[in-house]
Amino acid sequence: MERLTLRELLEAMNGRLIGDFDDLDATVDTIEKDSRTITPGALYFSVVGERLDGHAYIESALENGAAGCVTAREREYYMPGKFYIKVDSTRKALRDLAVWYKNRFNIPIVAVTGSVGKTTTKDMIAAVLSEKYEVLKTEGNYNNDVGLPFTLLRLERKHQIAVVELGVNHPGEMEFLSGIAQPDIAVITNIGDAHIENFGTRETTLEEKAKVFSCATPGYTAILNGDDPLLCTLAPTLESQGVGSVLLCGRGEGLDYHAGELESDWRSQVSCTVTTPRGSHHMVIPGLGEHMIYPTLMACAVGEKFGMTLEEMAAGVHNFAPTKMRMNVLPRQEQITILDDTYNANPQSMRAAIEVLDGYTGEYKVAVLGDMLELGPLAGVLHAGVGEFLGRSHIDCLVAIGELARDIYDAAEHSDVPQCHWFATREEAEPVLKDLVRPGTTVLLKASRGMEFDKLTEYLKSITKEE
Repeated sequence: MERLTLRELLEAMNGRLIGDFDDLDATVDTIEKDSRTITPGALYFSVVGERLDGHAYIESALENGAAGCVTAREREYYMPGKFYIKVDSTRKALRDLAVWYKNRFNIPIVAVTGSVGKTTTKDMIAAVLSEKYEVLKTEGNYNNDVGLPFTLLRLERKHQIAVVELGVNHPGEMEFLSGIAQPDIAVITNIGDAHIENFGTRETTLEEKAKVFSCATPGYTAILNGDDPLLCTLAPTLESQGVGSVLLCGRGEGLDYHAGELESDWRSQVSCTVTTPRGSHHMVIPGLGEHMIYPTLMACAVGEKFGMTLEEMAAGVHNFAPTKMRMNVLPRQEQITILDDTYNANPQSMRAAIEVLDGYTGEYKVAVLGDMLELGPLAGVLHAGVGEFLGRSHIDCLVAIGELARDIYDAAEHSDVPQCHWFATREEAEPVLKDLVRPGTTVLLKASRGMEFDKLTEYLKSITKEE
């Protein structure tokens, strides 16, 4: 972040000083929301969350070196030499500051949303653009109404393009995020069942995701998954509203960006021929699963918008590195492979992961699957659908973990998966996994983030040896 004066901070957030501090030329060069990781001279933002209220940690942040803080409440005590900015709402102030700060930089913003594959698509777009440009991208899960502002506050003069991820859990959130990002290019990966407990139907999910365009800049570009039936219904509406261009990506013939001649080595990569309005090029994607064509095609659509050649984009695709816990391939000794896809899960991504395991080389294939959260009344049938899908695959063993995953187990047993186990907790499953993971085993780990399956990954790493 560039250095900002107290005067600029007050202007950007429509805040007022409280306490005795009055040096408007005082500066900060970082903004933080965790009192435990404060760096000297930072501005502490007391964000109010679902579980924690940042106001409780103001004194700690200032004692740890923060130059000042943003607060929505008067204080009983004001620490000498520290400034206090009073605002009506710290979340609104954070949004206002991020928009004000972003507008200091005349660079294009690429926003990525969708039910599945947002992070992979964001990372792929950033990898492609980085072959030619200095790119700022969303890190980790900084994709909500707090994370997005903090991402944009990392902008510096060196950056030429920003690629941000927009994640929503409830109706009404996307328009707020779009107002912060104000994208020049908006990408929707697909419409699925993620967070359907809160959205109710896929059609409602589509309505919410489409609000990514609500605050887009005039003449913006929309990039959509052309194989998604719901997103295809959105394209004519956008075109009638005068969007700059709508680009469709997928395997279907006649789409603007098309992938054909797919091949996989079922170890570490997929290759295909990418056809764009400017020509065709063979590309090697360092990831597993045919679904990897979608982030690749969308990245190429973005890249061509910024004047990149097919050769430059192919190099960017080849340099793509997946985010941790996003189908990371962990080779171990004795031809054991761990497929770590533990970051999150929903019915669509679960099927995609099973397809990867199904095609992967290995003598014995074990799917360790856990609860998929936020599916509401549809949870039972959607978990059962995963179990039935396992029965149509060539999976040797299922280990289901969690109360909801009991439906995966029941359906898998009825679908003739050769060996099935169910456990209520990770700890109960560990002794069986120790016996199952033998030489020549490929094991997939996948569940919603709340199941903390990353701890199972660490357990499996501890009982196997690094290659």
